[in-house]
Amino acid sequence: MNLLIIRLIIFAVLFFAGLKLYRIYREWKLDRERLDHDAPVGGQMVRCAWCQVHVPEAEAMRDKGEWFCSSAHRDRYLQEQKQENEDKDGDQDDRHD
Repeated sequence: MNLLIIRLIIFAVLFFAGLKLYRIYREWKLDRERLDHDAPVGGQMVRCAWCQVHVPEAEAMRDKGEWFCSSAHRDRYLQEQKQENEDKDGDQDDRHD
């Protein structure tokens, strides 16, 4: 009788250890599938307003409705736009005088 109880306890411990290992494996596999699924395969390509190079949308920057491939190009483009607007305002003031 004692031998039967010991065998039953050993079987229960092995069963629960196997169940725990299976759950760990299943969670690891689901996490791995989520990571593979979330990785962008291609994505939308956008054009830099400054240099006209196409870059993936995930890597691009957006500012004032325009896309840029880097912060340097964004700064140059916005600076150029600001200068053009100032030049237009100066030309309009000269015409009204």
